[in-house]
Amino acid sequence: MGEQLVGSEYVKMTPAADKSIWSASVNKKEFELLINSNAVLLDVLRDQVGTLGVKRGCDLGTCGCCTVMIDGEPRLSCLCLAGQVSGSDIITVEGLADGAHLAPIQACFAKYGGSQCGFCTPGFLIASQALLEANPSPTDDEVAEAIEGNLCRCTGYQQIIESIQEAAKIHRGESAAPQPASSPHPDPHPDGPGEPSMPPGHAK
Repeated sequence: MGEQLVGSEYVKMTPAADKSIWSASVNKKEFELLINSNAVLLDVLRDQVGTLGVKRGCDLGTCGCCTVMIDGEPRLSCLCLAGQVSGSDIITVEGLADGAHLAPIQACFAKYGGSQCGFCTPGFLIASQALLEANPSPTDDEVAEAIEGNLCRCTGYQQIIESIQEAAKIHRGESAAPQPASSPHPDPHPDGPGEPSMPPGHAK
């Protein structure tokens, strides 16, 4: 695959991509990585940074599952070359929480049914947070416009809009954040996507 027989030798027809140094702040932590020059941001975030909350959905820019904030703006990481955003400040869904404490938008999605199967939720949370940072008092139409690039197959969207509006009330100081369902626990695997260490007898 990718090779052609020339005489008695196989010759690679597609040259490997050059490597380049990529640096960025991801969730307020500085990274410097060696990446392929043609690497897509989605792959760098998932495979090298370890932010697995960034989801691969359509790879066409139509579902919004891979949405991240780049310098405060929501962007589709599947359509963005990592090299284009080297030096940027990137926030993924993992960066919304304050340590073990959920951000208001995350807590409201959990309380008001904004997430069901959960696959699309990270993209919705990022798009919603970007909206609330720019406009803490959005109308329902403005909410719908902000999330129009995010597809959900479970909720019918009404619960998502309600969740965003409830989070907006918290941002405006009009209501308190929902109480957590349980005490927060530290991340058992803070170093990213490596093989988790589990007690004997537990499934991996």
